[in-house]
Amino acid sequence: MAKDTYRVVTRGSDGKLRIKDYTKSASLLKMHTQIGTDDCSTDLELRGEPVFRGLIGPIPEGKNIVRYESPEVFESLTKEWSTAKPARRSRTRSPHVTESN
Repeated sequence: MAKDTYRVVTRGSDGKLRIKDYTKSASLLKMHTQIGTDDCSTDLELRGEPVFRGLIGPIPEGKNIVRYESPEVFESLTKEWSTAKPARRSRTRSPHVTESN
């Protein structure tokens, strides 16, 4: 499935995340300067997507979203992600079976 939404995530002056979605990369070109194209992403659908000055990305988000983040947002979300403790999963124990002779 082709990526059809371009999302830019920045932080507002109030400290809250600001998310702006675009339906075409051309709309982003009006706001940001393209400095290249992605040619090494492990997500093959991102190869050929634009790389913009001052934004980290492209980053896959879901099946149809290409995400770009400001460096500050990228750093803070990465720190949150790396320090988050994974939820503990309980293991299901199989009933103890004994063999009798």
